[in-house]
Amino acid sequence: MMSEISWEDFQKVELRVGTIVEANDFPEARKPAYILKVDFGSTIGVKKSSAQITDLYTKEELLGKKVIAVVNFPPKQIGPMKSECLVTGFYNQDGNVVLAVPDKDIQDGAKLA
Repeated sequence: MMSEISWEDFQKVELRVGTIVEANDFPEARKPAYILKVDFGSTIGVKKSSAQITDLYTKEELLGKKVIAVVNFPPKQIGPMKSECLVTGFYNQDGNVVLAVPDKDIQDGAKLA
């Protein structure tokens, strides 16, 4: 069963658009992952994230890709790196993560309406 949240709770979540500017292997991760650097524009800046998306995405195709991420979680230590944002996605039928992305070009830092 899904638990309900209030509108006020939802409004606290900062979902923003950013562009992946760097994607590197994360060999210390328990499950295969990349370390991503995502640019959220001048107000928020560049934040790091660990993403378990190696099954469907190469590092090369991630560069320049717009993604949707939560930017107001506290940093989370994942092995030797601190994850500063949560890049969002959906599990497909095979259990792989498909990134949540905007379907039109939009400026980095744009907030989910």
